[in-house]
Parts: sequence; C-alpha cells; structure tokens
Amino acid sequence: MKRIDIYPTHRYGAFLLRAGKPYPLGATFVPGGVNFAIFSRYATACTLVLFEREAEQPLVEIPFPQEFRIGHVFAMTVFDLDYENIEYGYRFAGPYRPHEGHHFDERVILLDPYARAVNGRSVWGVRSLKQDPFPHRALLPYDDFDWVHDRPLERLAEDLVIYEMHVRGFTRHPSSGVKYPGTFAALREKIPYLLALGVNCVELMPIFEFDELENQFINPFTNEPLMQYWGYESFNFFSPKAGYAATGKYGMQVDEFKALVKELHKHGIEVFLDVAFNHTGEGGEDGRTISFRGIDNKTYYMLRPDGSYQNFSGCGNTMNCNNPVVRNMVMDCLRYWVAEYHIDGFRFDLASILGRDSNGHPLSNPPLLEAMAHDPVLGKTKLIAEAWDAAGLYQVGSFPAYGRWGEWNGKYRDCLRRFLKGDAGQVGEMALRIQGSPDLYAGRGTTASVNFVTAHDGFTLADLFSYNEKHNLANGEENRDGQNDNYSWNCGWEGETDDPAINALRKRMIKNAVAILMVSQGIPMILMGDEVAHTKWGNNNTYGHDNELNWFDWRRLETHAEIHRFFRYCIHFRHAHPVLRNRNHFRNRDYVGSGYADISWHGVKAWEADWSYHSRTLAFLLDGKHGRNGQEPDDSIYVAMNMHWESHAFELPRLPARTRWHVFANTSMPAPEDIYTPGQELLLTNQRQILVGARAVMILVGR
Repeated sequence: MKRIDIYPTHRYGAFLLRAGKPYPLGATFVPGGVNFAIFSRYATACTLVLFEREAEQPLVEIPFPQEFRIGHVFAMTVFDLDYENIEYGYRFAGPYRPHEGHHFDERVILLDPYARAVNGRSVWGVRSLKQDPFPHRALLPYDDFDWVHDRPLERLAEDLVIYEMHVRGFTRHPSSGVKYPGTFAALREKIPYLLALGVNCVELMPIFEFDELENQFINPFTNEPLMQYWGYESFNFFSPKAGYAATGKYGMQVDEFKALVKELHKHGIEVFLDVAFNHTGEGGEDGRTISFRGIDNKTYYMLRPDGSYQNFSGCGNTMNCNNPVVRNMVMDCLRYWVAEYHIDGFRFDLASILGRDSNGHPLSNPPLLEAMAHDPVLGKTKLIAEAWDAAGLYQVGSFPAYGRWGEWNGKYRDCLRRFLKGDAGQVGEMALRIQGSPDLYAGRGTTASVNFVTAHDGFTLADLFSYNEKHNLANGEENRDGQNDNYSWNCGWEGETDDPAINALRKRMIKNAVAILMVSQGIPMILMGDEVAHTKWGNNNTYGHDNELNWFDWRRLETHAEIHRFFRYCIHFRHAHPVLRNRNHFRNRDYVGSGYADISWHGVKAWEADWSYHSRTLAFLLDGKHGRNGQEPDDSIYVAMNMHWESHAFELPRLPARTRWHVFANTSMPAPEDIYTPGQELLLTNQRQILVGARAVMILVGR
C-alpha cells in the first residue's frame, strides 16, 4: 500500500507539486521528490527556478503558492525530478528600499543559503557560462558516500600538532608530482609527507564555495588580475569548493572531499576547517547580490540606521550572527559538517564578531558562542577562535569560552617574535607563554592556547628573519594593505643575500623559533611551507596570488633539507615526551615527591633565573617524574634560550643519581650536529655546564 504523502496535490505545467515541509531548510530528498524550503521574513513572494545542468535558460520557474508559505518559510515538494541533472535557485519579490535595508530584485536569481553543492566555478579560474545570468547554481547531491567505520578521531587536544594549509597551494606547484594538482584528490597523495613530518591535524584554509575570480586589483608587475585566492569570501557555507575537486566538473566535489577526510582519518590525521561566518563574499554597498542580500538582507547582515553595512570584518559587510535565524543557520552548518563530513574541529576567522549584537556591541553572553559550546552534535568537536576582529575588538585571553573554546594565542606569537629578535623586557612574559599562558587561561588549561609563530596572514617564518618591512606592491594596493607591526628582523640585510653569515643567522633563527614552539605547553600550529623555509619575498598579505608566492615548492625539500629535518625532529620529539603535552598548567612546585618542581626556572646560573628588563637569557627544567599532569613519567627536559648577541655559559641543574644529560638540539651547531634523532640524543661530556651560542637554543634530555 502506497503512502498518501507521496501524492501531489498541485500542478504547474508538467510539474507535480505539494506543500512542502518548512524544516529542514534547503533542498532535501523526500519520497518521490525534492523538498525545497527557504526562509525570508520580508519577501512578498518567491519563485523556484529550475535549470538543466549548464543550460543558460531556466527549465521552469515555479511560483510558490501562498498556501505553501508557513510563517516566513516558503516550502514546496516537486515530484519526479531528474536530480542529477538539475540546478536550482530562487527569485524573491519584495521592496527595494536600501535605506531601510531591503534589496529585493525579482530579476536576480539567488543561491540557496543551504545549498549542499554549487556549480559555476567547477574548474578553478574558469567561468562555466560566460554570460550566465545565474553564475552560482545549487546542485542536488545525493548522500550515498560509504564511510565504512570512519568517524571523527577525537584526539586529545594537547596531543595535536596543527598544520595550517591551503588546499590548492599545497600541490599546485609543478614540482608536486601529483595527478590532479591543487585538488582534494592531490592532497590525498601527499598524506605520507604529512605523516613523515609528524603533524596529526591539518587546518584547511576556507574550502566553502567562493568566487576566486572576484578581485578588483591588478598585479602592477605583471598586469594580471589578482584572485580571491585564500577563500575567505565565502558565499555559501554548506558546499565544498568545486574548483578544489578534480571531479568538480562532474559535480562530485562532495564525495571527493569526503574521500580526503576518510583517508586522513585512516592515517590518524584530524581535519579542521577554517570558517569565516563573520562576513560573506557579497561585499558592501558596491558588492554583488548572490544570495543573502537578495533573500533577506535585513536579517542576514548588520546594518546601520541608514541601511548601509556595518563592517567589523574589513570585507564590506558583517553577518548578523546573533539574530536567531542566522544563528540557526550557522549551527545547522556546523552540525552538517561534523555529521556528514566527519570534521574534527573548526577555526573561526575574526571570531570576536560572532559575539557582537545586531548593533555591533560586544555581548557578555553571546548566544551563538554559547550554543556552539553546548551543542550535543558538536560536543566533542574542537572549537578555536581567532579572538579579535578588524574593528579593534581584541579578546585573546578573554574570549567567551564556556569551558570549550581555544584561541589562536596572538600574545604568544608577538612575545616569541620579540624575544627571538632580542627585544628587552620579554623574559618574564616568555616564561608565561611557554607554560601555556596561565595568566590568560587560568582555569581553562593549556589547550585553550593555540601557539604559533606564523600563519597564513603575515610573514612566513623565513621572511620573518629576512625583512624589516612588508613588501606588498604586487597586491596592487600601493603597499597600503597588510599588517605593519610584524615584529620581524632582517638580520642585517633586507631581503635575499649571498652573505653566508647572514644566511647562517637566519637559518638559526628559524630553528630557534620551531624549537621553542615545540617545547611550549599548549597546541602548536605551524604554517605550510615554513618547514622548507618558504618565502613570499616579504609580502605579508598574499590573499590574491595564485602563484609561487602561495604555492608549496616541493624542490625545497632538497634545497632546504636542513630546515625540514630540524622541523621533523622537533615535532617527533614533542610526540615522544608527554611532559611537553600537559593539559593542566604547571603548579611550579613538587607534588609527586621527586625533589624537583614540575617546572623550574634558571639562568646562566642554575636555579637563578634573570628576570631583569635587559635579560635575554632564560632556561627551564621540566621534571620527568611529574610527567604529564603528574602521571606518565618521562625523561627530564632542560631548555636553554640565549637571545643575546653573545655566547653564554649556562650552569646545569644536577640530575638524580644515574641520570645524565643528553643533547637533543643545539641551534648554534652546523647540521647534522644541530639536532639528533629523538631517542638517540648525544651524551653530554660536561654534565655541569653548557655553552649556548649567540642567538641560540639548546634542548637537553635527562635520562
């Protein structure tokens, strides 16, 4: 006997219809057809527009009968669609009064905010239909991917080493040797590289659908148009970018990305997504109408009283994230990526915006952030905030956490950069940052701190020690864009040089940075390419460049093998020692009866750290018997950091009987004596004292 609800009740031409379900929003498969549901509070009417794949003109335009509107949701089931060959969008009728916040225009075909896949940029950099009146079209992907036994990995946060990367940039360079450069499929081929490096989490720069061709600037050196390469201009949050998929031209980007996640999980690597819910790719007053603006501008965006856009993002508009409708969309999106794509965590771009009310004022208890923290589906998902925004709200250490949120620790980055280049007055703060910033995250633990020296935004690690100033002329903005406060140091010469002394110093500074990063409590994050000393020639804002400024050059694995080896060994050293991966902050006392505090501070004299303003030397000892959080006994680890321009002898703290110091790393030594394979460290001849070279770091293991 057939169910009665599969029968149509209405007809429009050759198409059979019935009233749809208002939830879930988007296009979902129901018995015999597809349910289309879309929200608009202020629209007076809505029309569903169906296309055959790649057709320039619509197959049909079906107005929603008024009886198919439930509250502010238009909902309709259309039967017997050839869903694999259908694309869809909407037209909305309503007032066009920008001064009141309304931008309705029935002439424009709009993208469903809940579209699960989008056509229109299915091949990177190519317009599917050059004169297309509807360039970004929603598809109807069928969820039939076989995950077998895969699920989010749920690794302990303190065990993570995050690798921030760009999907296209990782394999686009001709030297990558992959079959489909710049794609999800190509990234799968490079999993053995990630495993050998030692990272166990990849943080993918935005993979939500965006228009890479939407950039108004020209490279003045080549006269070539720049791109929206980084991907922070999303116009849909539910769909993986088709241009990142080798199979995107066949509409298979969903399955290709799921296959990547499944393969990464198979090898123990978690997948984080960098998400930018703070704004969309529709821009400001002069931007394009693609989706949200034409569907319900007044609901989706923060507006001023005159109807213009608030711009806390620096990208023309700001999403009204604490409006209940927008908040629900963000929550639906996050749940979807966790449930359907098995995503392990999210990094939220300019996350402080997510805590502002509709007028832009910071909230003491932001509903969206609280909802994310307590949502049952996201219950084991890692949540990481970039705890500031483009309008000056800076919340590092004070971001509303609800016991769940971690933060990109911008204070760690700035302090370590200043300490490395020898600025005075940094030793006291550096000690806090190495401990996982207990001054910022007391009660939250070390995993609230994501420690980093470099990220996609700013100088690479090699450029940090090669340039005093940004060199962004290639961005077409006359060097006005990008940050000015980089805390960088060119080591005596701006840019590339043949001077062997300067190049040796730069190499040592890179090693110092990664060495300190990997012995700091918290979650370390490294930037793609830093492990081979990737340079962007001093450009600290390469968002528009689809070229070698952003591409990983695989030839550098040979030309910069020394740096790569140092990175690899430091990462594996961290994995080998639980004492480097505490969840709780140190107590700075002995609570296991070993005779040593869990962490103790030293200077050129043992047990006497120099906390003075002009000090540039600092050492610390981690007691192995305290292990990780008082458990998992480990070797003791001693780290001596000399950022002075002169060498200094450091008196070593004595170890218990039958325990000896061994050298793991000494950045003042030439390779291969600069670092040793973890577990095969060199026995130190003089157990009472070490000489730490100028601007160098030594790491010892006591066992």
